[in-house]
Amino acid sequence: MTTLVLNVDRDNDFGRKTKIKSPIIGIENNLLAAQGLGESDPEDSDLNAIFSAISVYKTLLAQGKDVEIATICGDINVGIKSDEILAKQLEEVIKITKAEDVILITDGAEDEYILPIVQSRIKITSIHRVSVKQSKHLEDTYYRILKILDDEKVQKQFILPIALVLIVWAFFVLLGMTSSGLGAILLTLGIYLLIRVFRWERNISRLIGEIKSGFLTGKLSIYTGVIAAVILIANIFLAYTDADFETYQNFLIILKFLRDMIWGIVVSGLLVIFGRAVDLYVKDKKAPWNYWIMPFSLFAFGFISSAIFSSLYKAFINWPEEFEIQPFFHFSFIGNIITGIMIIIVGIVTYHYIKEIYQNEKKELELEQQII
Repeated sequence: MTTLVLNVDRDNDFGRKTKIKSPIIGIENNLLAAQGLGESDPEDSDLNAIFSAISVYKTLLAQGKDVEIATICGDINVGIKSDEILAKQLEEVIKITKAEDVILITDGAEDEYILPIVQSRIKITSIHRVSVKQSKHLEDTYYRILKILDDEKVQKQFILPIALVLIVWAFFVLLGMTSSGLGAILLTLGIYLLIRVFRWERNISRLIGEIKSGFLTGKLSIYTGVIAAVILIANIFLAYTDADFETYQNFLIILKFLRDMIWGIVVSGLLVIFGRAVDLYVKDKKAPWNYWIMPFSLFAFGFISSAIFSSLYKAFINWPEEFEIQPFFHFSFIGNIITGIMIIIVGIVTYHYIKEIYQNEKKELELEQQII
């Protein structure tokens, strides 16, 4: 009966710090992994865990038992993803080693969350938790805290939000807008917490990578996207400064702000669509017919929305003394609504016509290829 000495690294310190691919099977591979982690970060608790696993392995081997050793690693984003990776690697290790029971080695309570995963796949005969001996001196405690804060996972979870708060606060202090700083800080923390809760870190990293790649390869969509963002931000500031907070009621300010924002949104959207369509045509050599209806939709949105918000603003201008219905029967309101509807109808009809032509050409090309 083969016994497996299993070391668990749930947050993938071995992969991040030594670039070693897991699972790490066999005594030689584990010794190399331990040496690599020791050279990279000699004070990592996972180093104590793997050496403890090696010690247990050698002890059992000296007793004449049939024993194997392996280390499995998860992901820095500890949770469902890391546990799925660990489960997959554990099944691979069991298949290779033909182990029938396991001695589990962990370096802390966090790694023991994998206990149900291991139990569901193999019999656990022992659990060995490695605890690093701590010095009682204050200097040593301070030193260890500094080392903990130097960990990448701790930095992302705790130091990053503090840094964001300090940067936002300093920015508003320099602008002389101290009173608005608290609101900006709460907004920043709220956005950060949303990103953490919905696990958008990878999507944001991918977006940053695409932006970097776009600048290096000369993608037009990157430049049009930046210009669109600048136009949108400038439009927000202009609409905000144009709002008269002292004269009008809150809902009138909102209506005026939305009315002034409409065409900025339309122009920004057109720039983004233009950049993406050009990139698609240049990169894939395909006609970007999927983007055909989007400009029509944006123009229709601009005409209809501006007509509605402008008329609502005029209707409520003397509220609550008077509500004016005349703006909704004015030529400008009716004309803009009709114009928007006609634009979207033209867009829908031409889109389906172009789509049909494209699909027919695609079918003909496929038939030609089949005949050839």
